[in-house]
Amino acid sequence: MATEASGVTVTTPTDVGLKRELGLIGATWASETSIIGSGWLFGALFAAQAVGGAAILAWLIAGVVVIVLALCHAELGAMYPVSGGTARFPHFAFGSVAGIGFGFFSYVQAVTIAPIECFAFMQYASYYWPSIYNSDTKNVTGTGFILTIILMAVFVAVNFLAMRIFARVNNTITWWKVAVPILAIIVLLTHWHSGNFTAGGTGFMPGGIKALFGALPAAGIIFAYSGFEQCDQLAGEIKNPGRNLPLAIVISVLIGTVIYCLLQVAFIVALPPALVAGHGGLIGLTCPSTGTCNPSIASLNAGPFAAVAVLGGVAWLAHILRIDAFVSPSGTGLIYTTGTSRVSYGLARNRYFPQIFGRVSSNGIPWVGLIAAFIIGLFFLLPFPSWHSLVGLITGASVLMYAGAPLSVGAFRGQVPDADRPYRMPIAWFLAPAAFVVADLLIYWSGFEVIWKLGVVLVIGYVLIGIFMAMDKQRPPLDWKSAVWLPVWLIGLGIISWQGQYSGQSSTTPLPPTNTGHIGFWWDMLIVAVFSVVIYLWAMRTKLPRDEMLLLVNKQGGEEELPPAPHH
Repeated sequence: MATEASGVTVTTPTDVGLKRELGLIGATWASETSIIGSGWLFGALFAAQAVGGAAILAWLIAGVVVIVLALCHAELGAMYPVSGGTARFPHFAFGSVAGIGFGFFSYVQAVTIAPIECFAFMQYASYYWPSIYNSDTKNVTGTGFILTIILMAVFVAVNFLAMRIFARVNNTITWWKVAVPILAIIVLLTHWHSGNFTAGGTGFMPGGIKALFGALPAAGIIFAYSGFEQCDQLAGEIKNPGRNLPLAIVISVLIGTVIYCLLQVAFIVALPPALVAGHGGLIGLTCPSTGTCNPSIASLNAGPFAAVAVLGGVAWLAHILRIDAFVSPSGTGLIYTTGTSRVSYGLARNRYFPQIFGRVSSNGIPWVGLIAAFIIGLFFLLPFPSWHSLVGLITGASVLMYAGAPLSVGAFRGQVPDADRPYRMPIAWFLAPAAFVVADLLIYWSGFEVIWKLGVVLVIGYVLIGIFMAMDKQRPPLDWKSAVWLPVWLIGLGIISWQGQYSGQSSTTPLPPTNTGHIGFWWDMLIVAVFSVVIYLWAMRTKLPRDEMLLLVNKQGGEEELPPAPHH
C-alpha cells in the first residue's frame, strides 16, 4: 500500500446550488416516508407466506441488520454532508474504479423505487378500478401502465417545488403514512388469535432457518426497510447536518422497526383461524397456479391489510387502508424521485455522469436529474410488470449499495482520523466489518438468479459511465490499485452463490434452479462471512492514500475545482 502522508488539509466537500432548508423533522420524515411505503402493504403477507409465524423473527433480524448499516450511514453523512452521499463516499475512499460500481448501484436502487411504488398503487387501486390490474397474471393492464406513467410524471412535477415547500408536502404525507399503520395495529390487535402462529400443522417456522434467512430479501423485508439512507441523499439540503442527519437516520429506522414488527404480529393474529388452518397454515395463503382461488385468499393477495380488516368485520378500517394504499406508495415514490435526482447530481460531481446532471434551478433543484429519473424509470416498468417481481432485484441493488458504507467508514477512519466527525459509530473496528459481512449475507440470501442479473446490470453501468467519463476532459483518474479487491469480491460472491443453497427464484417459477447446492447449509454462510472479512481487510489495505483521498474531497469543495488527483 502506498505510504500515507499528511500534506493535504482536511476539508469538507461543498455542493453547488443546493439550499439547506430541511430541519430535523423534515430530514427524519424524508427517511421515514421512504421506509413506510408499499413494503408495509405487502411485506407482512409475503413474510407469512414464506416462513409462517416466524415472520416476526425475520422483521426483528432485519431491523437489527438495518440499524447497524444505518449507523455507518449516520457517521458518513454527518462527516461529509453532500447530496447523493451513497454514490460519493466510496469515490472519496477508494477512487473512481470502485466508486463507479457503488455509485451506479445507488442510482439503480433509487431510480427503480418509484416504478415499484406505482405498481403497488395500481394493485390496491384495482379494488375500485378492476380494469387497471390483472389479479391472475399479477400484472398491470395497458390502462394501468398508462396511469403509472402519469403518476410518475406527477412525482417529477411536485419535485420541481423549492425544497422548503416540498418538505411541507412530504411532512404532511408522512404524518398520515405513520398514523394509518399505527391505527391498523391498534385495531387489529384487538382480534387476537395467537394460534395462527402455528396453525395448519406447519409449526412456527416452516422451512426452518434456511427459509427464514431467505425470506429477508425474497419476501421484501429488507426492501421494506430501504430508505433510511435518504438523509444521505439529501444531506446537501439539511440544516445543521452534523446534528440533524445522524439523529434523523437513527430515529427513522427505530420508528420503522417498531411499526413493521407490530404490523406483522397484528396481521397474523387478526386473520380468521378457520381460514389459516383450512389452507395449511400461513404459508398456504396463496392462490394456486391453476384453477380457482378461494375468494378470501384472492382478496388477501390483492390487498393484505384491507382484506384482513374486512374478514375481521372492521370494514371502516379497510376503507382507510385502501385510501392509504394510494398515499403510502405515492409518498415513497415522491421522495425517491427526489433522491434519484440528488444521486445523479452526486455522480455528476464525481464526474461519472455528464455535467448537465449537476445543473440546478433557481429553487435549488437538480432539474435535469428529475427529468432523467422519469425517463429512465419508464424503462423499468417494461420488463418487470408487478411489485413482487421487482423486489428481489432492487433489494440486491440496495444491499450492494449499502455494502459501500461500512467499507467507507473503515477507510475514512484510517485515512482521515483527524477529520471532524459529529457522530462517531461506536466500536467501528467491529461494527464496520460486521456490517459488511451482513450486507454480503443479504446479497447471498437473495439467490444466484438475482446475483447474476445484478452482475449484468453492473457491467452495463461500467460501460455507460465509462463512455460518459471518456468524453469528460476533467474526469478523475482510474484508481485501479485501490479497487483490486472489487472484481474478486463480486465474482467470488457470484461463485459462492452459484454453488450455494439459494436460487433466488420464486416458488412458482417453472424453471429448474440455477444454483447447484453443492455447498451445504451453514457452511455456505460461514464461507460468505470469512470471504467478506478477507475482502474487507484487503480493501482497507488498498484504500487511497490520505493525500489522494483528500484531493478528491477538495476537488468537490465548491465552484473552484482543483486539478485532478494524481495517478498512483
